[in-house]
Amino acid sequence: MPPAQIPLRIWRQRSQIFMFRGHAIRYWVAGQGEPLLLIHGFPTASWDWHYLWQPLAQRYRVIACDMLGFGDSAKPTDHVYSLLEQADLQQALLAHLSVKDELHVLAHDYGDSVAQELLARHYEARIRLASCVFLNGGLFPETHRPVLAQKLLLSPLGWLLGRAFSRESLVSSFRQIFGPKTRPTESELDDFWSLVEAHHGPRIMHKLISYIPERRVQRDRWVQAMQRGDVPLRVIDGAVDPISGEHMVARYEALIPNPDTVLLPDIGHYPHTEAPVQVLKHYLAFREAIATPRRQMACS
Repeated sequence: MPPAQIPLRIWRQRSQIFMFRGHAIRYWVAGQGEPLLLIHGFPTASWDWHYLWQPLAQRYRVIACDMLGFGDSAKPTDHVYSLLEQADLQQALLAHLSVKDELHVLAHDYGDSVAQELLARHYEARIRLASCVFLNGGLFPETHRPVLAQKLLLSPLGWLLGRAFSRESLVSSFRQIFGPKTRPTESELDDFWSLVEAHHGPRIMHKLISYIPERRVQRDRWVQAMQRGDVPLRVIDGAVDPISGEHMVARYEALIPNPDTVLLPDIGHYPHTEAPVQVLKHYLAFREAIATPRRQMACS
């Protein structure tokens, strides 16, 4: 049995708002203890984490927001969206919540790139990270295999496709990227679409997709940060994801010293909704493994 679902209606009721550069950002906080920042993917929102929310909040102070342009947060149409600004947003949220402790990060997809930027900033002494775990995402531009909708959004006609993007478009994309036995239900698809559609979201999808070329620009800086090894890292990856599945993990293992990777057979691009029990188990095992040396040092 998966962890208990939080219905989207209840999730939305629990949100709070803070202002970031004049834009209203929805965020969620629960639990106590070490801060754990959850960073969602494209084109969805922080509700993606709802299966894991309560189990994680029993152990940590869990923090998440819908990033600018996503979910129930503001979606300005005349804005140049940037992964670097989304990292600024995460840091602004942490400052708003007076989080000063070392930060643990769990990220997915687009959020992986924001997490990579935070990792690079850690080595620039602009934030302090204690660990980072990546779910399926384009950690390396050379292994990213965009689906047709992403390719079209990147084209000169992307603005037109964005305006025409519908629930059926979302369903078509999700059918390609989820595991064959773990696809979302019609009700879940309704909820995902509700978050994409909020505040006329399809009108800016061609602007949000600029993260794909932006990742190429930042590639070397981000990969070098992952190679440093001072911050514990793990990849938990749905193996059959055509965008960033097993082939991405092979690249990670080739480039990152002492790679810590977990492949989930038959799981696709959204492991935290497709296989939340497995993701939770592997995440908590990672946290226990990195906590043990710390406890030993504290006792010595």
